[in-house]
Amino acid sequence: MLKILVLHGPNLNLLGQREPGIYGTTTLATIDALLTQEATLVGAEVTTLQSNHEGILVDGIHNALGQCHGLVINAGAYTHTSVALRDAIAAVNLPTVEVHLSNLYKREPFRHHSHIAPVALGQISGFGADSYVLGLHALVRYLRAQPDLA
Repeated sequence: MLKILVLHGPNLNLLGQREPGIYGTTTLATIDALLTQEATLVGAEVTTLQSNHEGILVDGIHNALGQCHGLVINAGAYTHTSVALRDAIAAVNLPTVEVHLSNLYKREPFRHHSHIAPVALGQISGFGADSYVLGLHALVRYLRAQPDLA
C-alpha cells in the first residue's frame, strides 16, 4: 500500500474561519477526512501533519524518508519564504506535489514565487479543498507508474 504524508503549513489550522472569501469554509479536519477517504479508494494510506512551526514541518519531511512513498504539501506562507522546506524535500528525494487552496497567481505578487515548486512534481492551486484531492490523485498516479512500486 502506498503511504503518503500530507503536510499543512502555518495558519491552515484556522481553515473554516480564516478569511473564508479566500480559503473557503471547509475545515482542516474535513480536508483530512476527505483525504483519508480518497486514499482508501485508490489503495493508499494518508498521514497528515499540520504545524505553524517550520522546523516541525522539516522534521516531518525528514521522518517520511523510508516511511512514505511521497508527499503532498501545502506549505502556506512558507511556500514563499522557506528555503529550509525546499531543501528538506530535495534532501529526502520523495516525489512531492505542492497544493494550495487559492490561486496564488491571482493574489499578491509576493505569493507568485514558490520555493517548493522547483523540487515538486507539480503544483495544483485554486480549487479549494479539491486541490488536495487532485494532488493526492496526481501523486498516486505518478507513484503507480514507477516500476519499483507497481
